[in-house]
Amino acid sequence: MKFIELGFEPQVLEALEAMGFDTPTPIQEQSIPAIMSNKDVIACAQTGTGKTAAFVLPILNAISKKGSSDKVSTVVIVPTRELAVQIDQQVEGLAYFTNATSLAIYGGGDGQTFESEKKALTTGADIVICTPGRFISHLNMGYFDSSGVTHFILDEADRMLDMGFFEDIMKIAEYMPKQRQNLMFSATMPPKIRQLANQLLVDPVSISIAISKPNEGILQAAYLVHNHQKINLIKHLLKGKDHDHIIVFSSRKSTVKDIVKALNQQGLPAKGIHSDLTQQERENVLLDFKNKKIKILVATDILSRGIDIKGINLVINYDIPSDAEDYVHRIGRTARGDNTGVAITFINGEECYNFSKIEKLIEKEVRKLALPEGFEPGPEYNIEQKKPYNKNRNFKKKKNWKPRNS
Repeated sequence: MKFIELGFEPQVLEALEAMGFDTPTPIQEQSIPAIMSNKDVIACAQTGTGKTAAFVLPILNAISKKGSSDKVSTVVIVPTRELAVQIDQQVEGLAYFTNATSLAIYGGGDGQTFESEKKALTTGADIVICTPGRFISHLNMGYFDSSGVTHFILDEADRMLDMGFFEDIMKIAEYMPKQRQNLMFSATMPPKIRQLANQLLVDPVSISIAISKPNEGILQAAYLVHNHQKINLIKHLLKGKDHDHIIVFSSRKSTVKDIVKALNQQGLPAKGIHSDLTQQERENVLLDFKNKKIKILVATDILSRGIDIKGINLVINYDIPSDAEDYVHRIGRTARGDNTGVAITFINGEECYNFSKIEKLIEKEVRKLALPEGFEPGPEYNIEQKKPYNKNRNFKKKKNWKPRNS
C-alpha cells in the first residue's frame, strides 16, 4: 500500500512527497483508515515504528478538509517534555502545506512561555501537545474553551500510568466534550492500559504491532563486568571509534554525571541529560547532540522514549533497566526505520537474573562477549543469583515530599 491510496487531501500528500515518504509503516497502514473513519483506536506499537505520524496525518487531513478555526481541535497528552517537543516538530514538518498550527505545552519555562501557551489555547492553535501537569495548570485558570476539541489523543499511555498520571488523565478527559474521537497509543498493553481504555474509549478498533520486540536491525551484545570495571570498559569501547551519535543509558543521575566526567577526561566530548538540569539546559544539550557538536549523550531513562534523532548507531546500557520493557525502548533509539545499529549492555553479577527476564521478553539470547585484553575476568552469567533484598531499607517519604510533576 502507498500513502496515495489512503485518501489524503492534496495538501497532506504534497507534504508527504516533499518529505520523501511513499509507503506507510504497518502501524500507519492499520491505524490511519480507522482514524479517518472517525473511530476510537487503541494501538500498541513500540517506538520507532512511525506511530506519531499514524495519528498526526489523519488529524492534519481533517484540518485540511474543514480548515483551521479559532478553537483548539486536537489535544495530545504525552508523558514528557521531550516527547511533546518531538511531536510538535513532526507536526510542523507534515503540516507545511496545510496551514495547521501546533504548540508544545510543558512545564519548566518562564512566565513568558506560560503566556505564549495561554495565547495558543485561547486564540486556537489547531493542535496542542501537552504534558499532564502543565495542561492542568492552564485548565485550572478557566480560560481554555474545549468545545472545539474533536480529537483527544494519549501517546505513550503506559509510560504516563507508570509515572502516576492516571488521575490527571481522567481530570483532563472530564474537560473534553463527550462527543469526540479518542486515540490511545502505547508501547505495551498491560491490564491497567486496558482499564483506562475501557473508561475513555468507545467501541475502539484495537491494533497491535510487534509488541516488545527490538528492531531486527539492532545487533545486540553484552559484557559481563564488575561495577568497578564499567568506566574503563566504556572508555575502551569509545576511544578512537568513529560514530555519528552514541547514547549511553544509566538508571541513576549520579552515575550519568560520573560517566560524563570520565569521558571528558579521556578527551571524548560528552554531555548528560538528567532531572537536575533545567528545561532550557536539557534542550540545549539535545540541540548540541542533534547538530553533532557532541557525539556522546549520557542520559537517564528520561530519554528512553520521546527522542527521534537520525544516525544514532550505538546505544550502551551502562546498567540494566529495572523494567524489561525499558530495555526495548532504550535500544530502540538506534536502527530507526530501515537503518541498522548496535546495542551493548553491561551486566554485573547481581543483574544476570534481570537480564534473563529481558532475554525472555525479546525471545532472544543476547551474545555475551569476552572482556577486552587487559581486563580482569568479569562475573559468571548466573541467572539464579538475584540482587539481595535489603530488609532495612526505609520506605518512609521525606519531609515535605511532593509527587513529581511533568
